[in-house]
Amino acid sequence: MTDQAHFYGTGKRKTSIARVRLVSGSGNIVINGRPLEEHLPLPALQSIVLEPLRVTNTLDKFNGVAKVEGGGISGQAGAIRHGIARALVEADAGLKPVLRQYGLLTRDARIKERKKYGLRRARKAPQYTKR
Repeated sequence: MTDQAHFYGTGKRKTSIARVRLVSGSGNIVINGRPLEEHLPLPALQSIVLEPLRVTNTLDKFNGVAKVEGGGISGQAGAIRHGIARALVEADAGLKPVLRQYGLLTRDARIKERKKYGLRRARKAPQYTKR
C-alpha cells in the first residue's frame, strides 16, 4: 500500500458540518460512502461542491472523501465546499489567495435565530389590537 499524504478540512454551513479528506487522485468525490452524483443529485449543488477545485485548477488532482451531517442538502453542499477549500489550503498554501478571492474560505455564519419568549417566532409578534 502506498503511503499518500492526506489533507483534512472541516467545513460548516448553517447546521451542517462536513469533515473532508483529500488525497491525490483523479477527481472522485465520495460523500457519506456514496458518489457525489448520488448524494447530491442536483447539478447546481454538485457545482457548488466542486467550485474550490475548479477555481484552483485541481479538479483531476485530488480525490475527496467527505463525512457530512446535519441540515439539508443545500447546507451540506456549502459545508463540503468550505471543507474542500480548507483542505486545499492545507495541501498548498499558495492557493489561499485564489480561494479567498472567490470567498470560499469564509464561514457563512448565517444560522437560524432563536425564538424569543412573548413572540411567535424569532421576531414575529402577536397581532396588536387597540381594544
